[in-house]
Amino acid sequence: MRFLFVGDSMTIGRAGDWTWRYRMWRHLERVLPGGYEIVGPRDGLYVPEGEAGDPHAYADPGFPAPARRHLAGWGEGWLHMAPVIGETVAATRADVLLVSLGLIDLGFYTDSGQTEANVRAFLTAARTARPGVRAVLLPVIPNVRAGYDPAFAAECARFNELLAKAVADLDAPDAPLLLATVPESYDLREDTYDGTHPGPSGEHKLAAAFAGALHQAWGIGGPYEP
Repeated sequence: MRFLFVGDSMTIGRAGDWTWRYRMWRHLERVLPGGYEIVGPRDGLYVPEGEAGDPHAYADPGFPAPARRHLAGWGEGWLHMAPVIGETVAATRADVLLVSLGLIDLGFYTDSGQTEANVRAFLTAARTARPGVRAVLLPVIPNVRAGYDPAFAAECARFNELLAKAVADLDAPDAPLLLATVPESYDLREDTYDGTHPGPSGEHKLAAAFAGALHQAWGIGGPYEP
C-alpha cells in the first residue's frame, strides 16, 4: 500500500523539525511492517531563503530516506496541488492520499468557495490518474489568526463545511474518501510553536487524526500510540 502525504507548511516542516510525517512513518512501521511504502516527488524540509540550513536536517537523522518522501510545500495549498496531483499520482502509483491543506489557501489565495472548487479539481485529477485512489482529508485545524480575525475564522468554518459536503458528494465505493477529525484537544499554546505550525505534541495529534481515520473506517493499521 503506497501512501502519499500532501500538504502545506505544516506537512513539509522546517529544517530541524520532526514533522507529523515522521510520526506517521513510526506508526506505519508498527502497524504495517513491510506492508506499505511512502511515495512522493520531494523529500526535503523548508529552509527560508537567505537562511543557513539543511533541507534534509530532520530532527531524527535516522528517519530513512524512502520514508521522507512527500508532496508538500511551504506556502502551497489546494490551489497549487490541484494542477500537479494527477502527474504525481500517475508517477508514484499512490494508493492512499493523506491530505492536510486549506489554511494557506484561505489566508492568502482563495475564499472558501474557490478553495472547495480546487478540492474537487484535485480529487478529479487524482482519480483520473488512478481511478481507485483513496484519500483522507483533514479539515483546517485551529490556528492563531482565526483567534483575532473573525472574518477569517468564518471562512475557515465555512470551508470545513464545504469540505465535508465535497467528501460526502464524491465518496464512491471504488474510490472512497474520508474526512479526518480535527483533534478536540488541539491547543495552540501546547501543540504549536507559533500558533500555526505543530510542535512535537501537535505532530502526534495530526498523525493520530490520519491513523485513526484509516483504522476506524477502513481497518488499515491500528490505533495510534504516541
